[in-house]
Amino acid sequence: EVQLQASGGGTVQAGGSLRLSCVASGFLYDDYAIGWLRQAPGKEREGVSCIRPSHGTTYYADFVKGRFTISSDNAKSTIYLQMNNLKPEDTAVYYCAPGVCHSTGWATAGFWGQGTLVTVSS
Repeated sequence: EVQLQASGGGTVQAGGSLRLSCVASGFLYDDYAIGWLRQAPGKEREGVSCIRPSHGTTYYADFVKGRFTISSDNAKSTIYLQMNNLKPEDTAVYYCAPGVCHSTGWATAGFWGQGTLVTVSS
């Protein structure tokens, strides 16, 4: 059974920080790229960031570039998303998902975990 367990969401003021975590199990973590999606209220799901754990190639959507950092702890099959200088428009449910990842963009394999809620107040 594939599991993607995201955690670390919460409520912060604009300008604050959070760190999200995702533990992946049930598949060969080292053979997959993995990343983060988000869905804000009333909006469609959008890609945020991804990483290729085998060599560290990363991608960031323009709307988070310079504020968010993705990283991988391969021994723990865990990825992180350090979110700094949060804005109200970052409010969303954040999901982790496997897929393909390149420096110019990424696509999921078509499934993701339950997600964790991030709320940023003005």
